[in-house]
Amino acid sequence: MKTYSVKKIASNQLKLDNNVMNPIWEQANITSDFSFPWEDKTPPKTNFRALYDDEFFYFRFDVEDDNVLTHVKENHKMEVVDSDRVEIFFRQDDKLNPYYCLEMDARGRVLDYVTRYYRDFDYEWQWPGTDDLSVKGSENKEGYIVEGAISLSSLKDLGLLKNNVLEAGLYRGYCMQLPKPEAELRWISWVIPEVEEPDFHIPSSFGKLELEQ
Repeated sequence: MKTYSVKKIASNQLKLDNNVMNPIWEQANITSDFSFPWEDKTPPKTNFRALYDDEFFYFRFDVEDDNVLTHVKENHKMEVVDSDRVEIFFRQDDKLNPYYCLEMDARGRVLDYVTRYYRDFDYEWQWPGTDDLSVKGSENKEGYIVEGAISLSSLKDLGLLKNNVLEAGLYRGYCMQLPKPEAELRWISWVIPEVEEPDFHIPSSFGKLELEQ
């Protein structure tokens, strides 16, 4: 499985702030290894970073996008599906029964849901605990940024953090058109799924995030 190494930092060093990049992010490994799995083209750049301390797993996406599109009508979390967004899926194992999904737009809105293979979505589900998940998003001249913090305790309680490893998929929905009546999106992924048609909800779309000791 494709692997990203998550470096550890001292506690209370990282506060989420999209307007200024915290210098601590310079300690993180950066991966820009994202592709269009179903297109023979080079996608706009997506940079992913992650860090952790004794309490939280932190992540940051820096997204290149010359026309950030965000669907806002009722400001409901389901509007994220019709917007430019980044995504992280976490699974317990390759049976995907269940797995947990976070889709996050440039406003920092979060579509969180639990799923069971195959595509049995529960959009009423929410990440447990108001202090266990924090996400911020903002636009800039290059595109947009999404930063987040997830408590290690919630990841453990959901059976996702095991032996300092998170099995996760990293994705991006690249929105070309807002709903008219449907949104038009192109799909970008860290791992190239083993399927001919666009689909991230399969075992082969996941990699590993290894928390360094």
